[in-house]
Amino acid sequence: MIEIGLKHTSEITVTDAVTAIKIGSGDMPVLATPAMMALMENAAMLAVASELPEGSTTVGGHIESSHLKPSKIGDNVSATAVVTKVDGKKIEFKISAYSGNTLLGEGTHLRFIVDKERFMSKLG
Repeated sequence: MIEIGLKHTSEITVTDAVTAIKIGSGDMPVLATPAMMALMENAAMLAVASELPEGSTTVGGHIESSHLKPSKIGDNVSATAVVTKVDGKKIEFKISAYSGNTLLGEGTHLRFIVDKERFMSKLG
């Protein structure tokens, strides 16, 4: 059962592969905003994964986040997602990302519970 307060923290080390230059979202060798947000989504997905019915997963529906500080190659970044609301198949999260004690970004994220096979069958 998915309950308010469930949380997970995901971590990465900033490498060339997740820089703004490599991803194409900017032209500097710093953590790309899309990579930071993907880490936040990963934390949200994993926060509830073990509580889902067999054959189900969650998919992102909306994400909103600030990106306040840059992170250089070699920095360790952690993102935490905490369940704040559950409404049927809709799950809302508070998300945040840090490098050490420095807040990099924060916001909200919405995910939907879906049946994997049914979801993929809609792709034609």
